[in-house]
Amino acid sequence: MSQQHFAWIKALEANVAKALLGKPEPVHLAIVALLAEGHILIEDAPGVGKTSLAKALAKSLNCGFKRLQCTPDMLPSDILGSSVYLPNRGEFEFRHGPIFSHILLIDEINRTTPRTQSALLEAMNELQVSIEGQTYALKRPFFVLATQNPFEFEGTFALPENQLDRFMLCIDIGYPDLAVEKEILTSHRGGEPVDALQPVMTLEQLAELQQAVRDVRVDDSINEYLLRIVHATRTHPELSLGISTRGALTLYRAAQCYALLEQRAFVVPDDIKRLAVPVLAHRAISKGLIREGQRDRVKSVIRQILEKTPVPK
Repeated sequence: MSQQHFAWIKALEANVAKALLGKPEPVHLAIVALLAEGHILIEDAPGVGKTSLAKALAKSLNCGFKRLQCTPDMLPSDILGSSVYLPNRGEFEFRHGPIFSHILLIDEINRTTPRTQSALLEAMNELQVSIEGQTYALKRPFFVLATQNPFEFEGTFALPENQLDRFMLCIDIGYPDLAVEKEILTSHRGGEPVDALQPVMTLEQLAELQQAVRDVRVDDSINEYLLRIVHATRTHPELSLGISTRGALTLYRAAQCYALLEQRAFVVPDDIKRLAVPVLAHRAISKGLIREGQRDRVKSVIRQILEKTPVPK
């Protein structure tokens, strides 16, 4: 990693942090997902800064940004787009939906039906969508930041496992402490701080950083350590569904990016430890629990696995 790359990353983090005061870790992890070409799911209460985070990333990159507010009556075409008949020309014209943007904020994704949720699968995995027999490539970069409220279950549809598996990270933001919240009140006196943000990185620079992530070295002992953690989830007595191979690959790529953000050209075991819960917990299913306690129990199991798995020297 060059010093120039590090300077770009620090500038991006500092700029986004202006819109999400006192929350360096969520900002750090959001940038991990962005640079590692993944997507992020934020489970938290309304009003903690989820939308500000997405807007700040888009403003910092000066790229296309769209927001979707999910509702039960939303259709796949509301996300993907549809063909419109033009009488004066006697033909159909395809009108692109909001998915054709660089950064897509999907607010309260669990409020729309599984049919509409599934419209995102191909886009998030293959950077393309198939509509009415035609395949359309999406813009690069393509980054989905989805939110859901974990405290409200009326009128919601739980995300299926194959949809959750497309998110690189699942995080929360949490409430700010008293001093930070006081600073937030002051910073909003003249309007939304995110609206005043200026671009600090070009899309070409972002593409260069995404390639730099792939060049981060991962020693074979780290690969074995990662796979021991993954395989332990498949045989753990408290889990009915363990981590897939896609989950292992996602942890591998996220660890490469985390190392890059820490100004290293190689992955260390602490990178795996730090990312194991946000990368893996939403992919596994515990036995005999209703969904209110599901995620917390899986997080606890993964932490147990981390404690028991020998760390390579």
